[in-house]
This record gives sequence, C-alpha cells and structure tokens, in this order.
Amino acid sequence: MCRIAAYLGEAIALGKFLLDPPHSLKVQGWAPQELKYAKLNADGYGFGWYTDDDRPAVYVNPCPIWSDPNLPHLSRALVSDLWIASVRSATDGNPVNHANTQPFADGEFLFDHNGLVDQFHSHVRPKIIEYLNPQYLPSILGNTESEYLFAVLRQLLSDDPELPMEAALAELMCLVEEWADGCRSLLTMVVSDGERIYAVRHAFGDSCPSLYYTTDDEAFPNAQLIASERLTESSYWQSVPDHKILILDPEDPPELLSL
Repeated sequence: MCRIAAYLGEAIALGKFLLDPPHSLKVQGWAPQELKYAKLNADGYGFGWYTDDDRPAVYVNPCPIWSDPNLPHLSRALVSDLWIASVRSATDGNPVNHANTQPFADGEFLFDHNGLVDQFHSHVRPKIIEYLNPQYLPSILGNTESEYLFAVLRQLLSDDPELPMEAALAELMCLVEEWADGCRSLLTMVVSDGERIYAVRHAFGDSCPSLYYTTDDEAFPNAQLIASERLTESSYWQSVPDHKILILDPEDPPELLSL
C-alpha cells in the first residue's frame, strides 16, 4: 500500500509539491490519516516527471522519504509542470528495494499504483505472464503486482495505438477482475502520458483506497492535483467517487468516467 500525489499545472519546484504542503507526502510517510492496512509509509519513495525531451524520468529510493539526504537538494533543483510521487508501505512477499519502488516509467508513460492483489504471486502472476507478450517480461525488474499491471497496460496501448488511455485502464480493470477470480484487489492508480494525468479509484472485494482531487487550491494557483490524502486544509478537495476514472487535462475541466 502507498500514498500517491500528482500535480499538473504551471511549472513548480519539486519541493513545493512534495514537501511544503501541511499534509505533504513527506508527512504522509510517517503520519498518514487514511491508510487502512498499515501504520507508516517507510518502505521507500519516488517521484516522476517529464524532461525537456518529453520523456519520463524517475527518482526512486527504498529508504524512508524523511531520511534521504539527496531530497532537499533535488527539491530545489528540479522544476516541472507535471509531477507524480508516492511513499510506500510494502506488502508481504514484495521486498523493499529499488526495483519495487514506484513510480514506474517506460519511454512514454509514468505509472503509480496504490493497492494490492491478494494471492498475486501464486494465483494471478502466472496468468499475467501467460498473457503478456515475451517482449515485456525483461522490462519487469521487480516482483510487485504494480509493475506487472503496468506491463499489461503498456501492452494494451501498444496492441491498439488508437485506444484511449481511459479505455485501456477500463480494460485493465476487467482483466484483473478475471485473473483475480474473487481475490481482494485494491486498484487505485495514477498514470500520465506527459500531457494528461489519469487516475483510477477501484477495488474488488473491499472498499476503494482513498483518493482526492482539486482544481482550486489556493496553494497551487492554476493547477490540478490528485492525492491519496488531501495535501492542504482547503475545502476545495473532492473525493474521487468509487469505480471511476478521473482525467486531468491542462486545457479542460476534470472529467469523471464510470468503469
């Protein structure tokens, strides 16, 4: 389980997004308020953004966010108009290491998943391996359900270049439900293609992990944000409804679609 946050708007320094808010992801690392299955998010953290060549980049560290001596310097030096970040609480069977720390990236997309799939290693992963084209397997460096789900999403988008991201995410949810075959699955995700940010709040067999969004927070003028827990006390944060896809676009108001 994790806590996720994302930002889309005018270019800002990493620290303004990741560290400065009163209930920032750094605070959610040691004092989360709505984390259901853990007490802390101390098993690593990471953030992703898009560089000047429009390709995604990530920084991940398996240590707690509050103990990384690099972060104060990175938070001042890095500036972007799109950020995705998370702090991690590892689940059983998924070691704490760089490979299992999110966000994940390929040449086009950033991906972060907050959740779990019960019996993943014994029951679900073999089905995903059978489904995936062999070309995707070498890119999976860790063993979390999150990274395997990202591989499936990439294959769906590659197999049909005309498939919209929201349709690919809906198809991914259907596949997970089929593969999980009644196992509890918590499937809150945040994905970006460099232009938009897409968020899914979904689950099978349990309540959906918390997720909020805002377009009117005074601390972030002209920006749209998503977070597992509200980053500020602003009253403009809204809960993403269960079983919905949220689309944030810099040119359009937020859009909610049913799964």
